[in-house]
Amino acid sequence: MAEQREKIDALAKQVDGIEAKMDADTVDDVGLVEIRSQLEAIDKALLSNGVAFRPRLGEINSRITQLGPPPVEGQPPEPELVSNERRALTNEKAEINVVLGKAEDLSVRVNGLLNKISSLRRDLFTSMLTKRYQISEAFNGEVGTTVRSEWGRLYYAFSSWMRFVVQFKFRAVLLATFFALLAAAALQFGGRRIFGRLLTPDPGIEEPSYLSRLSVSFWSTLLPTLAMGVFLAGTLGLYTYFNVLRGDIGLLINGIFTIVFVAFFINRLSNAALAPKTPNWRLIPIQTRAARLLVWLLTATAAVVGLDSFMGVVSETLGSPLSITIVKSLLASLTVGILLLLIGLVRPLAGEDGRHRPWPAAIRYLLYVIGGITIVSALLGYVSLAQFVSKQVVVTGALLATAYIGFLSARAVAEEGTFAQTAVGRWLARRYNLDETSLDQLGLGASILIYVLVIIVFLPFILFQWGFQPGDLAGWLSKLATGFQVGTFSFAPFAIITGLIVFVVGYFITRWFQGWLDGSVMARGKVDAGVRNSIRTVVGYAGIALAALIGISAAGINLSSLALVAGGLSLGIGFGLQNVVSNFVSGLILLAERPFKAGDWVVAGAVSGTVKKISVRATEIETFQRQTVILPNSDLINAAVGNWTHRNKLGRVEIPIHVAYGSDAKRVHEILLEIARGHPLVLRNPEPFVWFSAFAESSLNFEVRLFLADINNGLSVQNDIRFAILEAFRKEGIEIPYPRRELNLKSAVPPSWPLDDEKAEAEHHERLRARAEAAAQPAPKRRRKPDPA
Repeated sequence: MAEQREKIDALAKQVDGIEAKMDADTVDDVGLVEIRSQLEAIDKALLSNGVAFRPRLGEINSRITQLGPPPVEGQPPEPELVSNERRALTNEKAEINVVLGKAEDLSVRVNGLLNKISSLRRDLFTSMLTKRYQISEAFNGEVGTTVRSEWGRLYYAFSSWMRFVVQFKFRAVLLATFFALLAAAALQFGGRRIFGRLLTPDPGIEEPSYLSRLSVSFWSTLLPTLAMGVFLAGTLGLYTYFNVLRGDIGLLINGIFTIVFVAFFINRLSNAALAPKTPNWRLIPIQTRAARLLVWLLTATAAVVGLDSFMGVVSETLGSPLSITIVKSLLASLTVGILLLLIGLVRPLAGEDGRHRPWPAAIRYLLYVIGGITIVSALLGYVSLAQFVSKQVVVTGALLATAYIGFLSARAVAEEGTFAQTAVGRWLARRYNLDETSLDQLGLGASILIYVLVIIVFLPFILFQWGFQPGDLAGWLSKLATGFQVGTFSFAPFAIITGLIVFVVGYFITRWFQGWLDGSVMARGKVDAGVRNSIRTVVGYAGIALAALIGISAAGINLSSLALVAGGLSLGIGFGLQNVVSNFVSGLILLAERPFKAGDWVVAGAVSGTVKKISVRATEIETFQRQTVILPNSDLINAAVGNWTHRNKLGRVEIPIHVAYGSDAKRVHEILLEIARGHPLVLRNPEPFVWFSAFAESSLNFEVRLFLADINNGLSVQNDIRFAILEAFRKEGIEIPYPRRELNLKSAVPPSWPLDDEKAEAEHHERLRARAEAAAQPAPKRRRKPDPA
């Protein structure tokens, strides 16, 4: 208790010092961010101190409940030992409440200071942008003299530092530069080794795909820029480590490196997107001459902004007069505004008549507005606003353009069938024998990964450009890691992500264990295939359930809260939801086992058609008559379901054919086999087969059996084969018989008249013969109804 009280008192003193510091100096934005970080750490410490008392408070309340209420007047007194214990517990609880009250009051005070810091930072940002300078006072007669004096001081600072380096730090400078260059080269050449053709456009490809152009533009911008950043940051860091830089020279070198990095980044981005030397790889359909001009204008704009930033560092380091700073920023802002207007005046597009056309109206007017705002703001004296707009146009615009290219690449990768056409997709297909569906799923995963990488890489830089500090990002990440309250629910994004990662890892471990158990253990033990499948399925469900439980625990979700769900589910089943739950569980089984998937041709009882959708309650099947049938999932689980395209679309079709007795059976076999082999959709392996099936009552029966790569083409192939058979039989004179019946009529009663007359007897026999001939005539052909498609 005393220890916690001392901690809270120490935190209170720390808050007093921070508040006094805020009242003394509120101008530095970086300092305010540092103060906010300290206050957030104090708030966390207060929260942890409050949490530390919870177990003891629970014990005290539980013990007081066990002791019961004190006896009222008229009841026998309780033992003195019980009274003393209750009194001690009550006093301790009161002391804890006092400490918790002080911690709560201090937490409220800290939150008030945090809100005050946010207000101060907004005011600082607004005052910086709205501050107006008198331009006329800056352009006085002493400007030229002051500029020459400042240039001389800058030259003297660099020359003295160079003499110091040559005399005392020459080896250290060479060594630091060499290692920084080595790190950048390793990144650049290693990236070329990994990404290969994604860094350099191939001029030999006349019509590269849009995804290829996006990928080349993105990676040819990002990787060299990162290599340049590694070189510059490594050089600066190693110079500092070897004590090569003085305080003023370090700031100036940092400013120079900033110019180089910004100009290099803009130049790489404009060359990648506009591709002045390789028109077929150009993202924007503009003319080559305009592309070259735009690259120069964009690079010049970046150089001007970088130079303005460097001159600001020079003014701050050398203590230049305010008039010089205003003049430099004014000239840089006016130059950037003019360059933006020139970019808007470029006519890069080609019309149908061959004449040059300007930018679309929205882009053109946006450039005019931003350039006009920059120029007008600078001329009116709002130099800080003009300088801020110029910087955001160049740096933030370049970052957003690169990020947008990355987003377009991610979206293109996610399109169906696109990932399979990439080099990575083809390698995965060859290496792991993946089908199109698996490659599409990997493409979606790669798309999500690209989205996340683009956000992680570019979002911090964009936020820094708009006045945010590293401490802001650190505070946000801390909140994401520790979580925040939404009502009574504690939400921790990082914990949830950790839980998802744990579940994914457990899922893949389960799948690996299933494969190892099936392929290495049960296969060697000659276990029956059905038993192997059952064991594999049970292991899969158990592993996924275990991974889900561990993932939920890692996400910080209390498993005891799931008891309510289980209780409600049991109650629902008891009140007649057996069918609903059965269909729900059956749907989960169908989704997990995937005995059929969307697009498969299945036969379930009297229903035959294509699976359109599988949900947790029912499965939607579309018949070949375009009728949609909704089947409950339990029916598909409890009954036999035929799947023509389960593993693949390979299937066999049979075509029966009858020929008349007296036909050459071997010739018929040759004709049928030749026709089956000649169809382009019939597979050669397994090869077609003709079966002489039976000697029928009035025909010789054959059956053509052939295999198709896609069983969905079965009807059209059978149609083609039957037409070909009919034509071939007609040429060969092979008869396709029809059913014949012979009818013999016998009179059971002899004629009643005398047959002595020869003429009457002859007429009687003639009538009998005519009746027999009529009965032997074939029945007229009945038109057969066509088979339904």
